Amino acid sequence: MERRRQKEGEEEKGKEEKFRSDAMDSEDSEMMDTETAASGTNQNDVVKDLISLARQLINQGKPSQALQAVVMAMRTKGGDEAIFQSLHRARELYRNRLQANAAADQLACLFAECAIAEVQPCNAEPSPHDVVSPSIAPDSNETSILAETGRKQIVLDAFSDGSSFICLQCGGLVSNHRKDEHYAYWCCKI
Repeated sequence: MERRRQKEGEEEKGKEEKFRSDAMDSEDSEMMDTETAASGTNQNDVVKDLISLARQLINQGKPSQALQAVVMAMRTKGGDEAIFQSLHRARELYRNRLQANAAADQLACLFAECAIAEVQPCNAEPSPHDVVSPSIAPDSNETSILAETGRKQIVLDAFSDGSSFICLQCGGLVSNHRKDEHYAYWCCKI
């Protein structure tokens, strides 16, 4: 009988412990839910603070640090995957804009060449040290360093605004202010 009481007592203890355990689990899960909600709110506050910091850094002229703050905000909200997606999208936009700019530059270059060719006089007789006047277009078959590096528009702009000339000897783009020095020291064809 004593054994039976011990057994019943042990069963009671087991039930009490199970009840306490269930109650503790319930309290723990409620606390976890509360913490999750609190951390979600805290997480949103952190993201807002980081974005505000990024704006301040942009206004202070610190774009790299602003980018770091934005990346931290993205990581806080969406993890590394969000960062990779955003960077991938930014790269696509940059490439598309770069291609559009290249096409626009080529079109502008063609318009500039046409405009310069329209103004070109028919009876121009260059002397040995003559310079190309702003109304004469540079030879598009000649290759200059700027043209070779894809910056032919710079040559056309400088030429068309009259601030520079193209040396007929070497084909170089030279500032009008340095004409004498160019012929005296720099022209490789004289």
